[in-house]
Amino acid sequence: MLLAVSAALTLAVSTLAFAHDYKAGDIAIGHPWTRATPPNAPVGGAYMTLDNQGSAEDRLLGGSTPIAEDVQIHEMGMADGVMTMRELPDGLTVPGGEAVELEPGGYHIMLVGLKEPLKEEDRVPLTLRFEKAGEVEVELAVEAMGARSGTGDGAHDVHQGAANGDAGMVDRNAMGDASAR
Repeated sequence: MLLAVSAALTLAVSTLAFAHDYKAGDIAIGHPWTRATPPNAPVGGAYMTLDNQGSAEDRLLGGSTPIAEDVQIHEMGMADGVMTMRELPDGLTVPGGEAVELEPGGYHIMLVGLKEPLKEEDRVPLTLRFEKAGEVEVELAVEAMGARSGTGDGAHDVHQGAANGDAGMVDRNAMGDASAR
């Protein structure tokens, strides 16, 4: 009997240790994560799933973190064979009843002006601000530099973008290209 109770308690504690989900209003936030950065990297990316379990759309407007000067919402895509990145100054819409993936090579949160490197296995506080759901504090799990996903399963394509200085990516906002906006 004692062995069964001990096993159940261990399982419960293990499950809690790996639980990494949050809720803000109707928005369920699944496994927020980031990648470790090299020393002196000016930016890092943050990724997660935003699942709007309500019927009305909401919008991720931005956020804040003590480890960066600014938190911006960005979108990556291809233009004329070149990977581009642009800030979404009006935020990211999360339609009612739908999930939006923030992942490498797509929508993501940019941590601009890092005050220190992101180190593997650390946890980084991030406050997300939604138009309707309000603010919610989450923790970003810092995965290995070059990680493909926050689960360590390699399910997503690798594209570090500006965080690792990929030469093929152009930030059109930084270049002042109004056509990319």
